[in-house]
Amino acid sequence: MQEDPDMLEEYDFSQGIRGNMQKDIVKEQILWLLTPIVAEFFPDHDSVNKALRLLTEIIKDQKRTSNKSLKLTSEPRT
Repeated sequence: MQEDPDMLEEYDFSQGIRGNMQKDIVKEQILWLLTPIVAEFFPDHDSVNKALRLLTEIIKDQKRTSNKSLKLTSEPRT
């Protein structure tokens, strides 16, 4: 086994489970590939997530507005 200069002798991983935390991380993430043209506008994953969260709020607002206008303008049929 290769020696890691950052690992101290007192570190004991004998009871550790390799990749145990990775399972949780992978469950919470989805990987999407952006086209180069789109990627130019987003320097990192945080900027992509922020833009998508803002977009979802706009979509929600549009749905609420259109539902309200339908209720206000609809007249009972006679």
